[in-house]
Amino acid sequence: MRPDIKICGLKSPEAVDRALKRGATHIGFIFFEKSPRYIEPDLAAKLAEPARGKAKIVAVVVDPTNDELDEIVSLLKPDMLQLHGNESPEHVLTIKAVYGLPVMKAFSVRTADDLKRVEAYIGIADRFLFDAKAPKGSELPGGNGVSFDWGLLSWLDSSVDYMLSGGLNKDNVAEALFVTKAPGIDVSSGVETAPGVKSVAKIDEFFDAVEKANAPVMASGSRE
Repeated sequence: MRPDIKICGLKSPEAVDRALKRGATHIGFIFFEKSPRYIEPDLAAKLAEPARGKAKIVAVVVDPTNDELDEIVSLLKPDMLQLHGNESPEHVLTIKAVYGLPVMKAFSVRTADDLKRVEAYIGIADRFLFDAKAPKGSELPGGNGVSFDWGLLSWLDSSVDYMLSGGLNKDNVAEALFVTKAPGIDVSSGVETAPGVKSVAKIDEFFDAVEKANAPVMASGSRE
């Protein structure tokens, strides 16, 4: 089975269109003003319209205020919220109850200890996203183009549903999938020509790499 593929930090209709045509299962819009991928909720809503019924629309937020989250949900009408802040398990439950939406809880990973925090959220978050910890000096919790040791994910119970993020691109996604068998992958900077500028060509190259990596598995499965 091909993993779910999320193209995150979208800001142009061309990039949304290409992501959908290539079969993205999720498209992400970032509502964190310090990010070069930040987008206003009303513009995100317009860009997301072609995706409805084709891919899950994900609103990515970093410790938003209640008013900010109200506006994002009202305008975008996302299928899922991605919480990339310091939300406690109790706060995640509250957000799910208030908005009636599934939640993907993001964790920044550098060591095995970082992954131990996940345990408290199992059964609360609907899905997890594992990203690399930001380099020193960066104000961005994600989208920094750096990876972490994928082998750390080997301890996870197979029932834990997650997306792998952090520095993925056309050159390393095959290895990432081989090492982790991740059920989902998330790419942002890996399909950009500059921070926040998505490249249609790079989106194609990324999907081509995933399909090539997945081809042997598909072929093997067809012979069984």
